[in-house]
Amino acid sequence: MPETWDAAIPRAILVFRRSRFSILDRIVGYTLSPLLRDKMGRRGLSAGRVQSVAVRLVVEREREIESFVPVEYWSLEAELAKQGSEREQPCSFIARLHRIRGDELDLHSEADVQALIAELERCTYSVSTVKEGQRRRRPAPPYTTSTMQQEASRRLRFTARRTMRFAQQLYEGVDLGDGPTGLITYMRTDSTNVAEQAQAQAREYIAEKYGEKFMPPEPPHYKTRAKGAQEAHEAIRPTSVFRTPESLKPYLDRNQYRLYQLIWNRFVASQMAPAVYDTIAVEILAGPPDVEERPYLFRASGSSLRFRGFLVVYEEAKDEDAQEEEERKREEIPPLEADEMLDLIELLPAQHFTQSPPRYSEASLVRALEEYGIGRPSTYAPILSTIQQRHYVQRRDGRLHPTEVGIVVNDLLVEYFPDYIDVTFTAQMEEDLDLIASGEREWVPVLHDFYDPFSRTLSEARENMPTVEMGNDPTGELCPQCGHPLIYKYGRYGKFIGCSNFPECRYSQPILVKTGVKCPECGGDLVKKRTRRGRTFYGCSNYDSDDPDSCDFAVWKRPLPQSCPECGGLLIEARQGWAKCTVCEEEVEIAALPEAQAEPAAA
Repeated sequence: MPETWDAAIPRAILVFRRSRFSILDRIVGYTLSPLLRDKMGRRGLSAGRVQSVAVRLVVEREREIESFVPVEYWSLEAELAKQGSEREQPCSFIARLHRIRGDELDLHSEADVQALIAELERCTYSVSTVKEGQRRRRPAPPYTTSTMQQEASRRLRFTARRTMRFAQQLYEGVDLGDGPTGLITYMRTDSTNVAEQAQAQAREYIAEKYGEKFMPPEPPHYKTRAKGAQEAHEAIRPTSVFRTPESLKPYLDRNQYRLYQLIWNRFVASQMAPAVYDTIAVEILAGPPDVEERPYLFRASGSSLRFRGFLVVYEEAKDEDAQEEEERKREEIPPLEADEMLDLIELLPAQHFTQSPPRYSEASLVRALEEYGIGRPSTYAPILSTIQQRHYVQRRDGRLHPTEVGIVVNDLLVEYFPDYIDVTFTAQMEEDLDLIASGEREWVPVLHDFYDPFSRTLSEARENMPTVEMGNDPTGELCPQCGHPLIYKYGRYGKFIGCSNFPECRYSQPILVKTGVKCPECGGDLVKKRTRRGRTFYGCSNYDSDDPDSCDFAVWKRPLPQSCPECGGLLIEARQGWAKCTVCEEEVEIAALPEAQAEPAAA
């Protein structure tokens, strides 16, 4: 081994000698983290082979969003009906314009659309082709660590860390009256394999509960999709399918029950027969009535559920766009025949703008890491927790936003370590580590190949990386204790306001983020705050810990600017799409509320 290695290297080897292929991660962490702290003059910073790539993904996605320029485009649909149907209740359906004279639709302004509408209103419409068929929809495989975290995020609003904590409790065991019983198999896995005994048990349950037709002829097998998956464990499943969620509800707390129900439903559904849909696809041609040419091609498609199959137990959650597309496919289309003439009821133009890529959620970031082959089932939750605890990334409204610190740290690492804070390099290193774990490669040569160029890059970075000072920007206000200017500063728990006369004056205050909602008790601003453990809540800005008579109103859920339609009380988010009144406790649908008058703003 090289004699020039830093003192951190042999220390890493000594501490982690029982896990040789993880030494590399410690080499990166033990060398880059002190470098960052020295160059930025801040405690609590860290870097890592995987966590820094995760931050890079979030930062680069934010820059894509900032640089994105929306482009206007229009779609055009036609409501059509069978000729001779009742005008009061026409048997109508919606078809979308796809091509004009064989070319793709290309409408970029309202003027283009209005000119087209004028032509189409004079056209006749006839059915060109009708295709009927069936579509079989297979169930999703049982959970791996990644898919469990993604689904728990979408359905239960759990963070990856919470998901793994409750899964660990279910795995370790719950007292069912005769001692602790493990309820699920090992929850850190990227395999979709299922033991034959568990499949036989599931088939017995399905046949007994739902009938033979809901059971496929042969037990299904699923191919593991994760890049570089290690299939030492089974998929995540209940240890006994006969322990239904309802039978265990008295023994589990609310969160344990909800996660167990998700795991149980997914596993049972994965062993059931596919759902079957009847499908129909129709093409409609339109053109002037006195001309043979039909230059306009409309298409409509729909489906109806013939056999529910696994859907009687579970259906995988979808993103909003996918959900809308699925609903469109389920639209009913009346029986039609080729060459049948149709009546035009109405033309329906719609303006759209291209959308920037969405910010990562915890679920989508885990999915991205898995697709790139970065990280392992045991590391997803720690990665997400670390980048948030270091204040590189903030989770707001379920999405991950890079902080100022995160952007600066990422830019420094990408500039001076471009070959190491890189998706391709990290994925390749994961493959090398897998080969070490399987005994196909020796770990010492792999470390040599990595460390020799890395040490040179590290030396160059120590000499050339600039010292970065963050904070110290004036707020425009004076310290109430000593009169010196207040400045923005960075500490262990993120950005805050402090006195420029520190350490002589230790006055500080948090940066308050206004919600745009007034306190129902004193009329002050309700602002976003955090507990010492990092949990978010919303409290009155007039609260003063030194004044027992100050307003201490606070709620855990985000308040809404609209008032309760029943009593005028304060509304807070209760669950997805619904709000609850803090006074009369009535629940109302958020979409039914009038548009908010106030917008959230930072103090």
